[in-house]
Amino acid sequence: MKKIVQKSDRVLRQNTKEIPVSEITTPKIKKILKEMSEALKSQSDGVAIAAPQIGYKLSIFVVSGKIFHKDFGKERPDLKSSKRSDLVSKDIPKDLIFINPKISKLSKEKEWLPEGCLSVRWLYGKTFRSKKAMVTAYDEKGKKFQRGASGLLAQIFQHETDHLKGVLFIDHAKDIKEELPK
Repeated sequence: MKKIVQKSDRVLRQNTKEIPVSEITTPKIKKILKEMSEALKSQSDGVAIAAPQIGYKLSIFVVSGKIFHKDFGKERPDLKSSKRSDLVSKDIPKDLIFINPKISKLSKEKEWLPEGCLSVRWLYGKTFRSKKAMVTAYDEKGKKFQRGASGLLAQIFQHETDHLKGVLFIDHAKDIKEELPK
């Protein structure tokens, strides 16, 4: 499995390259998407991952389907399990794939939100994010789509598109603290 790179890795500070639409369905991109999904699933607290986080300078991010599960965020050991083998796969919605994503709209209304990152272990802080966001992207089949979001998903859109521009949340967060897992 691909290792999630940490904040000192140069790839996290570079702009990503867009994938030509004709190459989206190639075995190479399918392999990268699979590696991203596996890396994300390996982290019980992970909700999304961008390609640079596993070393690829490509404009892709994946959002874990678990955030759409009706019990996400509730104290349920099966949802926090890093193995996830105790889950029946039909219980967890499919991961969402965003290739060449562009934020097409952000609400003017913003709020300070707690945030962390799989590539900035174990630092957490507060970021000032728009409450709503709209993204235009391609799915894994090369089909263009648009998706609007509020709450956690809007925050994820902003966090992950920052990754694609070489920006980490610690670059603009306040009240950054280390919180080691218990």
